[in-house]
Amino acid sequence: MALIALAADKGSPGVTTAATALGAVWPNAVLLAECDPSGGDLAYRLPALDGGVLNPGRGLLSLGAVARRGLSADQIHEHTQKLVGGLDVLAGLTNGEQATGLTWLWGTLGRALAAVPEADVLADCGRLGLYPQTNDLLAAADAVVLFTRASLDHVAHLRERLTLLDRRVGVVVIADPRSYRASIDEVRRIVSGWDVSFVAGLAYDPKGADLLSGQWGGRLDRSLLIRTARELAGRLAAHVAAETVADQDAPRAGSVPRLSPEPSNGALP
Repeated sequence: MALIALAADKGSPGVTTAATALGAVWPNAVLLAECDPSGGDLAYRLPALDGGVLNPGRGLLSLGAVARRGLSADQIHEHTQKLVGGLDVLAGLTNGEQATGLTWLWGTLGRALAAVPEADVLADCGRLGLYPQTNDLLAAADAVVLFTRASLDHVAHLRERLTLLDRRVGVVVIADPRSYRASIDEVRRIVSGWDVSFVAGLAYDPKGADLLSGQWGGRLDRSLLIRTARELAGRLAAHVAAETVADQDAPRAGSVPRLSPEPSNGALP
């Protein structure tokens, strides 16, 4: 179906938490793929479906061992596991050293994830720039979404990354609920000169993030994190579907028309 790459420029301002929250409420079948070459922590941070721990050796590491002989989309699910709550995940590397032997993997992985049948894929790519080879994965993505905070340093790094990326992207602001709309509007104003398809928000909610570590249920469902994630997931899924249809309908020759500008209230197209 669709591959959506989620990433940041400065540090990683909640990308893994955001990716997990989006996966938990995604409106379609979904796979969360941990694709950060620096190493991920899902295997140590979130419980498996049976309440135990995820197997850190099953996921990107085991997939890389077989991918040298070629990788098809059908092979992906042979290396996935389930989190408590039922979310399918492809656990990532556990440290950056493991990535040194897998520099060839990211383009192959991106193309396979983009072709996964009957499920969207949310790829948590962590911080961009440290491993340039992840650009090969981004090139295969149907959409790239950059996460930022509304602080000056984060937005400055975001603008630098927008200059370097040779494609249209979406931006999500991890925003304090006390200034939620104002933060989103301010970032939208700052990035207005770049090729940004939308600017949306996700609540900064440490208590909700803690609940993602295993206490699934009513309390989590009522958290600001999940409430804003549900709105973002629905709009992002619709946005990607609309762009896919637009690409299919576009003439093969000549330029592809852009989507109309985003609404002034910050909603995704």
